[in-house]
Amino acid sequence: MSLRISFDLDESDLKHFQLIMEEARKTAGRMAPEDIVAGAEHLLKDVAESSAPGFIVDRIRKLRLMIDMISDVEWRLPHQDAARVLNALAYFSNPEDLIPDHIPGLGFLDDAIMIELVVRELKHEIEAYQDFCDFRERSVNERGQKADVSRAGWLQDRRKALQSRMRRRRKGLPGLLR
Repeated sequence: MSLRISFDLDESDLKHFQLIMEEARKTAGRMAPEDIVAGAEHLLKDVAESSAPGFIVDRIRKLRLMIDMISDVEWRLPHQDAARVLNALAYFSNPEDLIPDHIPGLGFLDDAIMIELVVRELKHEIEAYQDFCDFRERSVNERGQKADVSRAGWLQDRRKALQSRMRRRRKGLPGLLR
């Protein structure tokens, strides 16, 4: 048997999460990007080793995509766009978050909520990166070993087009990560 529970976050709730994110960004501003990514990786590990509910695990998995987006050498996000993703990961690099992670069943709930908010804000970056990964995989599958010879050229052209689309789509949108 399963049970569906849903709740709405009103403007004051969202403002509260925005303030929490701003505090996390200030703290992360004093950290090296590698440490921010390592903190997010640590959260992934903790969730994998826990008995967190499925709805939390499903959301936490989205964190992997953001980490990959920063770490993927071929994607090479420009500095400003990489900073947006690092700002998103800032909350997850702090072990002392809103709900302590060690609380059974609920400890990762705040992380799951924050991931949902961040994924919405990084929608265009995530879509572009997923398109890039699909393109890269298709190119290798279609061209086989020959793909390695000029792969950098195709990836560079596609990456530029996708990153340009990403910036056009998000232009003028309000959000947490300014």
